[in-house]
Amino acid sequence: MYKAVTKDVEVSVETFYQETASNPELGKYVFAYRIVIENHSEFTIKLLSRHWYIIDSNGQLSEVKGEGVIGQQPVIEPDQKHEYVSGCELQSELGKMHGTYLMERQGDGTKFEVEIPEFVMIAPYRLN
Repeated sequence: MYKAVTKDVEVSVETFYQETASNPELGKYVFAYRIVIENHSEFTIKLLSRHWYIIDSNGQLSEVKGEGVIGQQPVIEPDQKHEYVSGCELQSELGKMHGTYLMERQGDGTKFEVEIPEFVMIAPYRLN
């Protein structure tokens, strides 16, 4: 599991290779990842947007920006968490992702970025 803490907000990531959705003969490698965002601050926060960098072992770099996560802009109370699962498709059996979330403190409207730790996605057969 990969973790990063920024301004008392902890982001944890766990990855999963999706063998049945992948097709290595066509250069299609599908991965899922579970993200847990824990608010250890004294403020209620809202996730406004995400900014991802996705890199596969062929050197292909993709950048993804957008509102919220999986169609939501979750509000996370102090000492609460938000969890979601999403995924990506790579053109190689090995890749990595990292990025940031733009958060807003509810009450005073202060905006701040939270680090999404760099994490690796690897097809299990590459580990042998």
